[in-house]
Amino acid sequence: MLESAQITSIFAGSVRSRLTREPLDYDGLYEIRLRAERPVLVVYQGKEWFLGEKGGLEREERRSYTARKEDIRETLEYIAGYSLYAFEEELRQGFLTIQGGHRVGVAGKTVMEGGKVQSMTDISFLNLRLAHEKRGCADPVMPWVRQKEDIYDTLIISPPRCGKTTLLRDMIRQISNGDEKCAGCTVGVVDERSELAGCWQGVPQNDLGIRTDVLDACKKAEGMLMLLRSMAPRVVAVDELGPLEDLQGIESVIHCGCRLLATMHGNSLDDVRRRPLMERLWRERIFSRYLVLKGGGRAGVLEGIYDGEGRKIGEG
Repeated sequence: MLESAQITSIFAGSVRSRLTREPLDYDGLYEIRLRAERPVLVVYQGKEWFLGEKGGLEREERRSYTARKEDIRETLEYIAGYSLYAFEEELRQGFLTIQGGHRVGVAGKTVMEGGKVQSMTDISFLNLRLAHEKRGCADPVMPWVRQKEDIYDTLIISPPRCGKTTLLRDMIRQISNGDEKCAGCTVGVVDERSELAGCWQGVPQNDLGIRTDVLDACKKAEGMLMLLRSMAPRVVAVDELGPLEDLQGIESVIHCGCRLLATMHGNSLDDVRRRPLMERLWRERIFSRYLVLKGGGRAGVLEGIYDGEGRKIGEG
């Protein structure tokens, strides 16, 4: 269960009082978005709602509470403990991770130097994305991913907010811990966006298993190489493959005999196969399993399981 007090305490008092006016099932809460001079939006139970002017959740915008610039400033002060400068490195990446593994995305005016973001000012947009651990959610797919002592190189394909990170997190936990049928093994996680482990002050807030090592807030390509050199993983896991520069790290993992678990945004296997990175991975048959999640409705619902040739071998 998510701790409601832990979540609501980071918000400005005017937002907090409205969030707590009616009881919410915080396990069904996924996002809270604050935009200056715009209605506060809440993703709850798979639907988008407005935070009500009088509290609770509303369907109509005219009944919504409008976030003020002061609400955003006050919320940032609570998140950073009144020391926002201490989080400059995270701000350059566009998010802050808070206790519990939850992530607060930020947007505003960026200060550029040498073509890179150096800092951010006039922050006027916040997006709290809540981390949800669902232990056991990977149970239906584990027989397709793990066979005795071997593990298949696996890519999870999913539209946004359909459970790919939650599914990957539980796969990592199960592979790391092992069970009575399969021994646990060492897993290295490159957590570029701090969502898989949800590290806070260096300690994972999410359970990734007893044999898992985490590189937090590290670029995937560089992180995969670092883990291979330093931690000798049997399995390497990364979230949201995309740029072509990820290819070097992926090929290093495969050529070292490690197994790879990864996710990618997409609506279908055919959809992602047309992308530059995936064209190369498909041609080289890097992945032996593709887990495709359905869009819409409940998170984590399988559309199908495919082998390395693209043949459907399992149903959702």
